Amino acid sequence: MCDCHPTTPGTNRRNILKASAIAALAAPVLAACGSSNDSAGASPTPTELTAAAPPPTRGLRLTLLGTGGGPPPDYVRAGISSALSVDGKNYVIDAGRSAVTQYLRAGLEFKSLTGMFVTHLHADHIADYYNFFLLGGNVTNDSGDTLAGPVGVYGPGPAGGLPAPKVAGSPTVASADPTPGMARMTQDLTAAYAYSHNIFIRETGVRDVNTLIDMNEIVLPNVGASATGTTAPPMRPFTVMEDDRVRVSAVLVPHGPVFPSFAYRFDTDHGSVVFSGDTGPSENVSTLARGADVLVHEVINLPFYESQGVPAPLLEHFAVAHTPDDKVGGIAQQAGVRSLVLSHLVPSNPKWMSDEQYKKNAQQGFDGTVVVGRDLMKLDVTSGAAVSQTS
Repeated sequence: MCDCHPTTPGTNRRNILKASAIAALAAPVLAACGSSNDSAGASPTPTELTAAAPPPTRGLRLTLLGTGGGPPPDYVRAGISSALSVDGKNYVIDAGRSAVTQYLRAGLEFKSLTGMFVTHLHADHIADYYNFFLLGGNVTNDSGDTLAGPVGVYGPGPAGGLPAPKVAGSPTVASADPTPGMARMTQDLTAAYAYSHNIFIRETGVRDVNTLIDMNEIVLPNVGASATGTTAPPMRPFTVMEDDRVRVSAVLVPHGPVFPSFAYRFDTDHGSVVFSGDTGPSENVSTLARGADVLVHEVINLPFYESQGVPAPLLEHFAVAHTPDDKVGGIAQQAGVRSLVLSHLVPSNPKWMSDEQYKKNAQQGFDGTVVVGRDLMKLDVTSGAAVSQTS
């Protein structure tokens, strides 16, 4: 079996992990390997790469596009991203590495994409965000599919300030505007791809990408939160968006110095699904998820990293910015959800942490159903019942 960290003479896994941890002191997670769609971690075969059937035109389906933690890329698991299909319309939550490809592999269509929701602006959650418009909104693909029109985008506004650096001598990237929100980030990406946009517009008459994005930076309620103070004080959920299929509400969650960082709840006629985003253990998540059918929650296994000699400052960061797998069950129990779906697994390679062990750890203190997420897993949601996996 190959290891997800290639080695050279004189190195071993422990040394590699130590080196990676030191380099990642300012990053949200250590390099985490992925889990494939089978427990052995084998690469997908060509037959597995064919697109799946589209979701039903009636009902609520959760598709896990990518379930790996980041930012470092992994060869098995795709970056964190999920999609909710509500009566044939799709809403994407986070868009990590390969989200666009995974979206199509799941049988989802660009023309049915109605909304995108970003929990926070760490790179592993937005790496493929702009590609939905840069690529998905271009000429139709071989299946005759492209974005139907403006897609509502919802996510963080500017942080408003940087916390004091923990690493001495840290540079500040783009010092004139070091904490842009979704709107400025999107404007800058559009400017960066201006040549490509302009050539395609002039040569083929494709749409201006600016006409495909309905940008909505989330306005925070006055709860005393800030980038340089308390990032996620106790609060009540507030409404972010509502249409004729879904009502989306949010709370702030603690994810180290990242601000704002959101968890989202989607309420529909068919059931309710909550996404924790990246967060440490949080009462806000329990409040948001109260009585929901499904809670999709990130997890980390701290003992694994402790056993690898990861430096104490990074372990401390893990403990406050992410949720231990043996604590997440208590959060789900407190919220009274029926099903707990684990995603953004760290580590995610089954050689290092098996799905069975994750499930056993997360089941502690929880009476409901635990599902360990895998890429392209589809779960049908019915109000008042546990999720059921579909083909």
